[in-house]
Amino acid sequence: MRKYLLVFPIGTVIIMWLIFSIQSLFNFDFGVFGIHPRDMASLLGICTCPLVHGSWEHLISNTLPLLIFGVILFLSYEKFAIWIWLLNYFFTGLLVWLFARDSFHIGASGIIYGLASFLFFSGFFRFDIKAIAISSGVAIFYGGMIWGILPIQPGVSWESHLFGGITGGVLAYLFKNVDKDNKQQEIEMEHQKNIENRKTFDDFINKIE
Repeated sequence: MRKYLLVFPIGTVIIMWLIFSIQSLFNFDFGVFGIHPRDMASLLGICTCPLVHGSWEHLISNTLPLLIFGVILFLSYEKFAIWIWLLNYFFTGLLVWLFARDSFHIGASGIIYGLASFLFFSGFFRFDIKAIAISSGVAIFYGGMIWGILPIQPGVSWESHLFGGITGGVLAYLFKNVDKDNKQQEIEMEHQKNIENRKTFDDFINKIE
């Protein structure tokens, strides 16, 4: 296990807290480093948006799930977790920049939704015991997150949640066979072969009849 990779979720949380502490201590407004959709001057916000928060409540609410999902990602899918982290981080922000409403979007919740979505949908697409167990845990403990993709709470960037969820689901599909257990792959191939053999047999019987 390459534990040094945990620096990504843990380091991100540390930077989030440092930035908000400086913002609070010196009364700075780092909201300008969020994403302002379709504003060329705001492209940097794709990288900085998840690190900026509007209140202590906002920061605290994002800290624990980011740590939990991030650590689970790097412990469970260590060989390609870095790609999931970076692609989720970038494409969630890019989609917000391209399609979200005209407002400043800040906070790590889009990244959190992306991670949760990846872990959840990997259970369906990879369909191995580990992925299914993780997917079930996400559904049980964080299933209520689904309401966050709807525009029902004022002042919340539901677009970040939505695009994070979409990004995570797409990544789960694209990486469904990456570093998959060889034994599991053999089982799936044998199952597919049995299906094809049964179809061939049925076709043969139908022709005889």
